[in-house]
Amino acid sequence: MRLHTKKLAEYACLLAFAMIVSYIEALIPIPLGIPGVKLGLANVAIVFCLYRTGIGGAFIINICRVLLCGLLFGNAYGVLYSLAGAVVSLLIMVCVKRISAFGMVGVSIAGGVAHNIGQLLLALGITQVPVLWYYLPFLLVIGALTGFLNGSLANVIYKRIAKHTELHDNEK
Repeated sequence: MRLHTKKLAEYACLLAFAMIVSYIEALIPIPLGIPGVKLGLANVAIVFCLYRTGIGGAFIINICRVLLCGLLFGNAYGVLYSLAGAVVSLLIMVCVKRISAFGMVGVSIAGGVAHNIGQLLLALGITQVPVLWYYLPFLLVIGALTGFLNGSLANVIYKRIAKHTELHDNEK
């Protein structure tokens, strides 16, 4: 697959942004008593990318972010859980995006909830400990709240970049 320089630069910037916020987020503890709870700020880049570059770009950025962040800052289990959440989340976001009633924020909320469900299902599969189901209501609420936050941020960034791009295109 051959990418034009402009598209490659855009992907690199989105990947760098996603990796930077993932790293910063790893430094911020969220003491809720639920293991692994994070704001999911890297999802801002993924939601933005889904709307800006489409499914392919969002998939590439998402997988590269998970693998590179796991290699640089994490461990094998972290990569496994992140991949589970990232893949399930992106699949759900792609499906929800096709429903015209949902905007970027709604797509992000669905992605946040799906990410947590994907990770919970992996944890249940690995540990075979049914009591983990008790986390589900909390994870659904947290996923919806962080999805709302991330979708709102992605929406603001998307609109500003679209406006800037439009102004730049008119200057030519």
